[in-house]
Amino acid sequence: MTLISRILGFIRDAVIARAFGAGLATDAFFVAFKIPNLLRRLFAEGAFSQAFVPILAEYKHRRGEQETRLLVDHVAGLLGLVLFVVTLIGIIAAPLIIYISAPGFAATPEKFDLTIALLRVTFPYILFISLTSLAGGILNTYSRFSVPAFTPVLLNLSFIAFALWAVPYFDPPVMALAWAVFFGGMLQLLFQVPFLSRLRLLPRFRLDLRDQGVWRVMRQMGPAVFGVSISQVSLLINTIFASFLVTGSVSWLYYADRLMEFPAGMLGAALGTILLPSLSKHYANRSSDEYSKLLDWGLRLTLVLAVPAAAALALLAVPLITTLFHYGAFTATDVFNTRNAVIAYSIGLVGLILVKVLAPGFYARQNIRTPVRIAIITLFTTQAMNFIFIWPLAHAGLALAIGLGACLNAALLYFQLRRHAIYTPQPGWAVFLFKLMVAVYAMAAVLWIAADVASVWLAAGAVSRVARLAGLVVLGAATYFATLWLLGFRLRDFVKWAAE
Repeated sequence: MTLISRILGFIRDAVIARAFGAGLATDAFFVAFKIPNLLRRLFAEGAFSQAFVPILAEYKHRRGEQETRLLVDHVAGLLGLVLFVVTLIGIIAAPLIIYISAPGFAATPEKFDLTIALLRVTFPYILFISLTSLAGGILNTYSRFSVPAFTPVLLNLSFIAFALWAVPYFDPPVMALAWAVFFGGMLQLLFQVPFLSRLRLLPRFRLDLRDQGVWRVMRQMGPAVFGVSISQVSLLINTIFASFLVTGSVSWLYYADRLMEFPAGMLGAALGTILLPSLSKHYANRSSDEYSKLLDWGLRLTLVLAVPAAAALALLAVPLITTLFHYGAFTATDVFNTRNAVIAYSIGLVGLILVKVLAPGFYARQNIRTPVRIAIITLFTTQAMNFIFIWPLAHAGLALAIGLGACLNAALLYFQLRRHAIYTPQPGWAVFLFKLMVAVYAMAAVLWIAADVASVWLAAGAVSRVARLAGLVVLGAATYFATLWLLGFRLRDFVKWAAE
C-alpha cells in the first residue's frame, strides 16, 4: 500500500513539475504546503503517534475494551479542540507565519502575498490529517496496517486531479494545488471512518480533562515533538535559509526531498509503523528478549534495503530527475540543481531511515527523555553544518546537513539502546555486513557502467527515458539480489527473524 502511495506521489510531482516547473509559483506553494505538512509530521505522524500508540496498546492488552474506548474518546475530544484552535490561529496569522518561515520572500511582495493566500487554504489540512493520524494509530494498534498505509493515496489522487483538470479555473493557477491539499486531507479522514466503526472505536469526541490516560499521552507528546521529528524541524529551518537563495532553490530542494522520501517512506515509515505497536506489545508483556530480537530484525532488514537504495539514488540522480520531472516548464538547469540536492540527500539516507527504526525502541517503552536529548544535540549540530555548507554548496549544502544530522541522530540512538541494554545484537553481524557491502559494490559498478551521460538523458524522449530507467532499475536490483543469493542470503532468514 505504501508503494502504491509513493508511486502516485511521483506521478503527482511529475504533473506539478510539468505544469509549473521550478519558479516563483512553486516556491510559494511548497513553502505554504510545507508548514501544515511539517505540523502533520510533528503532531500527527510524529509526536502524537509515538505518544499515543504505546499507551493505547497498554490499555488494549491490560485494561479491557471499555477503558480503551474511553481513552480514544477523550483523546479525540482534546485533540480535536486543540487542532480547531490551531487551525484558526494559523489562518489568521498566515502573514506572520510566512515572514518567520520564509523571511527572504518579503523582498518580493508578489511571492510573499501569494504564499500567504496559499497557506490560508492549505492550513486546515493539519486538522484533517491529525485526526486521520489518530484513526491510523488506532487501526495500526489493532493490526489493520493496510488501511492507514493506503490512505495517503487519496491526497496524491487529489493533487493529480486538480493539477490536470482544475488549473484553468483558478487565478492564479497554482491556487488549484492549495485546494487539492484541502480536499485531499478531508478525503483521507473520511476514508478511515468505516474501518473504525467496524472496530467499534469511532471516536465520540468527549472532553474529559480528568482522564489520566489523556494527560499521559499529552505529557509524552510534548517532548516527543523534538525526539521523533527533528529532521522535519531541520527541513523548516532549511526553508528559511533557502528563501534567501536564488529563486528556485526551495523547489529544487522539494523535488530532491520527494525522491529521497520514496525509500525513506517505503522503508523507514513502513517499518516504524509496524515496529511501534509490536514493540509496545512486547514491552507490555515484559518480553525483553523478543523486544531485542525484533529491533535486530528491523535493523538488518533496513540495511539490506536502505544501503543499496542510497547508492542507487546517487548514481541514478539524473536519470530519475529527467524521467520524472524534465518536461514542460522544468528546465535542464532545474535538473542539474535538483541532482546536486539528491546526491547530497543520498549521503544521509540510511541515517534518515534508521532513525525511524531506532526511535520506536525508546517510544515503545514510553521513554521520551533519551531521544529528546539526542534530538536537541542533532538539531544544533545540523544548523552548524548549514552555516558551513551553504556557502560552498548553496541549496545542496542544506540537504547535506540534513543527511549528516540524521546519521548522527541514528548513531546516538543506537549507542543509547546498547548502553541501556535495551538492544543486544544477534550473532552474525560482521559476516552480514561484509556480504551486504560486496553486493552493494557489485550493483554500483553495474549501474555506473550502464547509466549514460546526462546529455543523453536530457535529449531523450519520455518513452525512451522510462524504458531505459526501468531497465537500469531491474539491472541494478537483479545484480544486487543475485549477489546476495550467491553469498548465502535467503528470504526465509528474514522471515525467521520476523517470526521469532
